[in-house]
Amino acid sequence: MDLSARYMGMTLKNPLVPSASPLSRSIDGIKELEDAGASAVVLYSIFEEQFSHEARELAHFLSHGTESFAEAVTYFPQPDEFNLGPEEYLELIAKAKKTVGIPIIGSLNGYSTGGWISHAKKMQEAGADALELNVYYIPTDPNRSGIEIEAMYIDVLRAVKKSVTIPVAMKLSPYFSSFANMAKRLDEAGADALVLFNRFYQPDIDLDKLEVVPNVTLSTSNSIRLPLRWIAILYGHLKADLAATSGIHTADDVLKMLMAGASVTMLCSSLLRMGPRHITSILNNLKQWMEEREYESVAQMRGSMSQRSVAEPAAFERANYMKAINRFQR
Repeated sequence: MDLSARYMGMTLKNPLVPSASPLSRSIDGIKELEDAGASAVVLYSIFEEQFSHEARELAHFLSHGTESFAEAVTYFPQPDEFNLGPEEYLELIAKAKKTVGIPIIGSLNGYSTGGWISHAKKMQEAGADALELNVYYIPTDPNRSGIEIEAMYIDVLRAVKKSVTIPVAMKLSPYFSSFANMAKRLDEAGADALVLFNRFYQPDIDLDKLEVVPNVTLSTSNSIRLPLRWIAILYGHLKADLAATSGIHTADDVLKMLMAGASVTMLCSSLLRMGPRHITSILNNLKQWMEEREYESVAQMRGSMSQRSVAEPAAFERANYMKAINRFQR
């Protein structure tokens, strides 16, 4: 049975890739993920602010406007406990490449074109096999148009692609007025992969302290519905690979995403709940399911339930809305 998957030009031993999380903050953590069966690891995100500001300024960014960040801010230690700044991050990449045998994907959350280029180059020089870019923030300025926001994503991608030779993935939110068009434009701009979707960590209000506080709610398998839908719609229309993230908790979740058209599935919440060994459990269940149904490879099933492959492609679109509502009964 062939579980291998192709992602951004890399041949991976299986389609399970831990996404950016605290689990990859150390060599021991990365090694544990590899031993459990991970085929590659996306390192935890480092923010451009960590490269360009002193600790006091960074503390300001981590405690204000928390609703704007792609990764949960509670993943960071307190300002007096920072132990993984930019140099340490680059050292982690270099050490990981010497320690493990799986691809290491650097993850950068930035806000300026110059910063993206500079730090992307450094990650490549440190040995990263690929980069994952998070250009996610809340466009709160009512004077900025959607066209301007979308152009920023395209400009960042093009700038980074010109500055490095390793593959580059864009991790996106679903909040675009025409997501299919945005995906096409990023594909044409050279994205090697699109990672769908970045989870939006919503802030909460502490009624006792009367403070706005960051709030992290781990995903469940129900969270796969949105990326499942869009991967199924986009499959076959883009050159870029599609990576599924959000809600990957079981082998069933992995299978659904692969059949929709995902090249790989990325795990975070399930590993934070269950630990790295959960990867082994998912892989065993994946193999069992494939053996029982006589699938010989992951490639055989990829895209088999995408919009262009199923008898009722409208099930992924609005045409299925009324049918779904009418079928629901108490």
